Amino acid sequence: MAELTATRAEICVTACAEVWRGDGAILAGPMALIPRLGARLAQLTFAPDLVLSDGEATLVCDDRPEGWLPYRAVFQVVAAGTRHAMMGASQLDRYGNQNISCIGAWERPSAQLLGVRGAPGNTINHAVSYWVPRHSPRVFVEHVDVVSGIGYDRATALGSPSNRFHEIRTVVTDLAVLDFATPDRSMRLRSVHPGVSTADVVQKTGFALVVPDAAPDTRLPTAAELVLIRQRLDPDGLREKELR
Repeated sequence: MAELTATRAEICVTACAEVWRGDGAILAGPMALIPRLGARLAQLTFAPDLVLSDGEATLVCDDRPEGWLPYRAVFQVVAAGTRHAMMGASQLDRYGNQNISCIGAWERPSAQLLGVRGAPGNTINHAVSYWVPRHSPRVFVEHVDVVSGIGYDRATALGSPSNRFHEIRTVVTDLAVLDFATPDRSMRLRSVHPGVSTADVVQKTGFALVVPDAAPDTRLPTAAELVLIRQRLDPDGLREKELR
């Protein structure tokens, strides 16, 4: 019965863990708390070969040091395509173009954000997924104001071989899991979190999603996964604050 008591944040942790399923021995790059909990959960359960760092230069497994990865070596990993990052997004469009740079016109933005950071290199060199803790039309927009990470339409326009490593795999939000498994690589609703309706997701998306006839529920964490999340990975419950 433990699965029935999972919180929305815990469902998001397991949904984030799932993005690394089947990746094998690659470097995970989770860039927020819930994705990091997801990566650690994956490493402890179905993805034991997944490689994680402590955010600096030490490779870790269950918080134990396992190796060393200096900053300069990260670029070699990125260029080799042996990484799967889970980034955030201030804006995302239907093809997965991401903006973390600024809101409004580039010449005179209404809000300055992070800048493009590593998004261009990440999205052209290796798999990328996105974590959006507050699903809203302000994030899911018809057109992003600045392209930081490239989506499927731009990658297609680049052509081969430039786009051979491009893959936007999954978008996890506080409401749903989305992907790009459509003929034109536009965003599709894969599942809704328990307690969320398809109409809720559609209403809070600023473009027309591809919606199946009956979207399934996102899977619940197992009892064993809940024990790991609550007792080992995040005993202080910080995951709950990320959705507030």
